[in-house]
Amino acid sequence: MTASSGNTRRLVLTRSAAVIGAASTGLLLPQIARAQGAKVRVGLMLPYTGTFAQLGVAIENGVRMAIEEQGGKLGGREIEWFKVDDESDLKGVENANKLVQRDKVDVLIGTVHSGVQMGIHKVARDTGVLNLIPNAGVHAATRALCAPNVFRTSFSNSQPTLALGKPMVDRGHKKAVWITWKYAAGDEAFEGFKTSYTQAGGTIVKELGLPFPNVEFQALLTEIASLKPDAVACFFAGGGAAKFIRDYAAAGLKGKIPLYGSGFLTEGVLDAAGPAADGIITTMHYSDSLQTPRNQQFRLNYAKTFRMQPDVYAVQGYDTGLLLVQGANAVKGDLGAKPALYKAMESAVIDSPRGKWTMSKAHNPVQDIYLRMVENKENKVIGVAAKALADPGTGCKLA
Repeated sequence: MTASSGNTRRLVLTRSAAVIGAASTGLLLPQIARAQGAKVRVGLMLPYTGTFAQLGVAIENGVRMAIEEQGGKLGGREIEWFKVDDESDLKGVENANKLVQRDKVDVLIGTVHSGVQMGIHKVARDTGVLNLIPNAGVHAATRALCAPNVFRTSFSNSQPTLALGKPMVDRGHKKAVWITWKYAAGDEAFEGFKTSYTQAGGTIVKELGLPFPNVEFQALLTEIASLKPDAVACFFAGGGAAKFIRDYAAAGLKGKIPLYGSGFLTEGVLDAAGPAADGIITTMHYSDSLQTPRNQQFRLNYAKTFRMQPDVYAVQGYDTGLLLVQGANAVKGDLGAKPALYKAMESAVIDSPRGKWTMSKAHNPVQDIYLRMVENKENKVIGVAAKALADPGTGCKLA
């Protein structure tokens, strides 16, 4: 040991003794109080540019509105916000690390794209930072790679379609064709449909797919016409979904072969799809038209606050805020009290615009899935396809 290192060690020991002495006489209490009073650092890693930018804004709006309605604090502590544009790019690890390592956030909220989410997920598992997923439905996050510090407030990719099969069979559609983009979300949506449809007694006569984000549907629509199934079920979203709906009608299939889908088929695209969407039936954990006081009040408040109408993404952001508030309040703002924080979040009942929901043992919502029919550019609720539906959480070791 060098003289300087010996001096350094003595200095540390001296300071440690002083700290212990101060603590024993109560002199540290103001410092401890200041530490407790420090702001909670909340990181938002969402798409703010590109295809999913509108979704990122809706989610952030929902998060902030929920927290403001609950007093604007987390467990009595002020909030400091940090934002990173996830760019819907697979630099998920790099961008998440900016928030965790550089900005030292206590909680990371993100994201929309399942591929980006897996980058965030790696950082969350490696560092232990609390991660709340407001959209991405990738199965691994709450199945084989589930983690005590990761909670999803949206859905798993197979959850909406896990409620789709029985309503189709109940309507006499016992032979169906499935069509989707061939990528992770499409494959996982098919898992839910296959399970529910075959268990209800239906037969999938053909599974059709095309590469994401290809929208050249004509050859596959011609094949559907030749197969003459009782119905078609699908998973598409965004601009591709609007084109599929229009092409389906243009191919002469509308009115002849009923079209069903995961709710994302008709979510946010009804203006673009036009009359071609009328009559399409989907399953989803939310609908704008839910006639409940809770949903109507939420929609009114959101419209007043942001001068726009909320969608399912705003609801998921809102519920993320509600979950965070419940957890933080339970530990009086001490997000470092992780076992108590996680327990509070696991046992939370979220009074959501979509209806009350709880958290599964794998940290995914247990929620009602609604049956919706498009009528005059609106997803109208025509029933409940499944009550309190849980993702199976296959491979999760938290339970």
